[in-house]
Amino acid sequence: MGGRPITCLNLVNFPDGQLPPEELHKIIEGALDKITESGAVLAGGHTVEDSEPKFGLSVTGVVHPQKIWRNVGARHGDALILTKPIGSGVLFNAELKGKLNDATAFNSCIESVTALNRTAAEILAKFEVHAATDITGFGLAGHALEMAQGSEAALTIELDALPVMAQAMEMYNAGVTTGVNRHNREKTIPHLRLEESVAEDKQEILFDPQTSGGLFVALPEEQASDALEQLRESGLEHAAVVGHTSQRDNSIHLVIK
Repeated sequence: MGGRPITCLNLVNFPDGQLPPEELHKIIEGALDKITESGAVLAGGHTVEDSEPKFGLSVTGVVHPQKIWRNVGARHGDALILTKPIGSGVLFNAELKGKLNDATAFNSCIESVTALNRTAAEILAKFEVHAATDITGFGLAGHALEMAQGSEAALTIELDALPVMAQAMEMYNAGVTTGVNRHNREKTIPHLRLEESVAEDKQEILFDPQTSGGLFVALPEEQASDALEQLRESGLEHAAVVGHTSQRDNSIHLVIK
């Protein structure tokens, strides 16, 4: 991470005759909007016929070799910052099943997942980032564990400090979940310690799979306040310091309190 995109290629699988061409036009148009917003250009692409629609991008960019951000390398004494709220997984599933019934919450979710991480990355580049990743399918716990396992320190996340999308916790409390939560939990639990103060009904948000989640970074604690202030002033109102690093205790890489 830490690079700047230059060119993109569309990679499209689309079922011929099963969906109207207008649907494909909308997909490509949406992608082009975000490519342009990122500062890159669309250089072309490749389309093949398939049984179901699939879309992705092949991206080429540049990064200074001394400024590459890796998802490992957090140090003792770092603060942990998360730039977007979590909860998109359960909200998408609740909407699909007709259980959300809250247009404002769902629209806020869409606004979050369609927002690029460009602004956050540009601001954080001014600071001494020791480790960085984006929160996607493995959920916050999974990606935090990956960072911790490649670092010389354990990560402690404060559950009450996490920015959570509106109605996400309510959906979990109502029995809605995702098809991925169980897998994410099983992969992380052996290396995770949940403090007694963490209520069971609050745990699922840690394993919620994200679509286009925010950046999760470790940086020196003395820089966290300034970084957070700049993030929020830029419009990232949900950015928060969500934890810190500490000395590792045997096989425990991640602590939730």
